Formats: sequence, structure tokens, C-alpha cells
Amino acid sequence: MELAHLHQLSKLEQTYWWHRAKRALVSRWLTETTPAPGLVIEGGIGSAGNLLAFQELGYDVAGLDIMPEAVDYGRQLGLDRVAVHDLEQDWPFEPESAAAVVLLDVIEHVEHPIHVLAHARRCLRPGGAVIVTVPAYQWLYGDWDKALGHYRRYSRSMLKRQAAEAGLEVQRVTHWNSFTLPAAMGIRTWQKLRPAARSAEFPEVSGLVNRLLLGCAAAERSLSQHVPIPCGLSIAALLTKASR
Repeated sequence: MELAHLHQLSKLEQTYWWHRAKRALVSRWLTETTPAPGLVIEGGIGSAGNLLAFQELGYDVAGLDIMPEAVDYGRQLGLDRVAVHDLEQDWPFEPESAAAVVLLDVIEHVEHPIHVLAHARRCLRPGGAVIVTVPAYQWLYGDWDKALGHYRRYSRSMLKRQAAEAGLEVQRVTHWNSFTLPAAMGIRTWQKLRPAARSAEFPEVSGLVNRLLLGCAAAERSLSQHVPIPCGLSIAALLTKASR
């Protein structure tokens, strides 16, 4: 992740529709599956907005990030259990110590995602869960992904396979952000026809459009409580320890 993108995240995470919608989805799954109290570990803390939100829900929180700037920023916000760490290496937590681990748009950034998922599994207490979000559709991979440092985009079958190899079972998997998929398809097609160096900044939207997109996300979130969303720019999965 570019340092400039981290600074943008710190400003946008509290207001920008994409961050708020994703956090609302994950928070719902957290509270339904592993209610507070308990330890929630986030791999890849970014600008720490998620950890602060989980803390407000009553959880103890801890986090890891490979970027010292992200960890320093988290500490400035009052989070003392954050550390610089490579997620592909053994995590500095006791086995079975966490109620949940969240990896939100993280494993596409690492070369060996199965290692990361296995480390997350090791931290889970009985009944705990790993919540993962990833970008969808490899055929959409383009300049945006390269700027963000993505190794790949995902299909549901790829995510399920990696989870299984890490010793995790999929309890729930759904696409989300379906309502922007048509626009994204058009933009990515145009970008592939006109390749260029591009930044990883999120597209700016007006306050009205931001509110409309938040409303679309809320409606989609409600629908996903009853049926999985069949398509969308992202995939979310709820994983638990597989019996071995």
C-alpha cells in the first residue's frame, strides 16, 4: 500500500461509503457470530478505523501491519496492541486466544495467502471465526490493482480452496458491492484499452452520491441476510476451524 493511500484512508474511512458499508457488514457478522467481549485481531490495520469501531462494540482489539506508518498512526489513536509484522510469518499471539480475526481486503496483497489464513486459524479460540473480504473477478484485474499491490483478484471457489488448505471451513460466503459492478466493468474495460500508470486513490463522489451508495449497500446487506448475493465487486466470507 502506498503511503499516500494510507493518508487518504485515514481521512475517508469514517465517511466514504465503501469503507462504511464494508465495516457495517463485518460488524454485523462479528456481533452475530462471536458477540463481545473477546479479542478481535485485525491483520492489516490500515488507518485503524476498523479496530476503533470494533472497540466501540465492546471487543478487546489488536492488530498487525507491515507498514510502520500504519502502526504508528494506530498508536496515536490510542491503540496499544498494534505491531509491525509480516502476516506471512508466525503471528505474535497465543494459540486459541482470539474470538475473531478479520482480514479485510488483505490477502490479495500477499504472495502466500494460505500461510496468512493458517496463522489466523491458529489464533482462534473454539467457536471463533475468521472474516475475510477480497476483491472479485480476476478478469477485472488492471491498473487499479497494480497500484494497490494486488497479486490477484478472487472467485468464490478460489477463496474456498485457500480456506480449506489453511484448515478453515466456509460457513458463509457472499458477494457484496453488486450495485457498482456495471460501472466498474465499463471503467476497467476502458482502462485496459488505454493502459497508463494510475494512482490507488478512491474516486471522489458528492455527498448526495455517497448517501445513495450507502443506501444501496444497506439494502444489499439486508438482502444478504436471506440469500447470498450472486455477483459483486467484492467477496466476503465467514470461516471457522475445520475439524481435523
